[in-house]
Amino acid sequence: MLTARAQEHDKVEGLEAGADDYVTKPFSPKELLARIKAVLRRRAPQLTDDLIEVGGLRLDPASHRVSGNGSDINLGPTEFKLLHFFMTHPERVYSRVQLLDQVWGDHVFVEERTVDVHIRRLRAALEATGFDRLIETVRGTGYRLHA
Repeated sequence: MLTARAQEHDKVEGLEAGADDYVTKPFSPKELLARIKAVLRRRAPQLTDDLIEVGGLRLDPASHRVSGNGSDINLGPTEFKLLHFFMTHPERVYSRVQLLDQVWGDHVFVEERTVDVHIRRLRAALEATGFDRLIETVRGTGYRLHA
C-alpha cells in the first residue's frame, strides 16, 4: 500500500485489511522497488535445487529436467512448476484455487479451468513413461500426486 497516511493506526488498519506492505510518502524509488521485489519473492512459488524423486519419476529443478524409466520428459514451464509442486507435496489433495495460488501465484487472475488444461498437458507429457497415473483427480475436490 502506498499512501500519505503515516499514523500508526492507519498503518495497522491497512495491514489488517490485507496489504502486504505499507509505504508512506515521501519514499525513495529504490526502497519502493526493493519492497516490491521482496513481496514478489514471498509470493512466488519456491523452487529448490534439490533433486526430487517420487516413484521413479525424477525432477531436477537446477537443470529443469524431468525423467522417468530412463527417458527424458519434456515439459513446458507451467507444467514443470505444477509437477514440482505436486512432487514436493505428495498425497495431499489441492483444489483448483489452491493450485492457482501455489503454482501461478495469488496475484494472477486466470480462470480456474486453466488448471485442468495444464493437468491434461502434464498427464499427456508423462503418458509415454507411464507416470501419468500419478496425477489423480479427486472428484469434486481437486488433484493430487499419488506416490
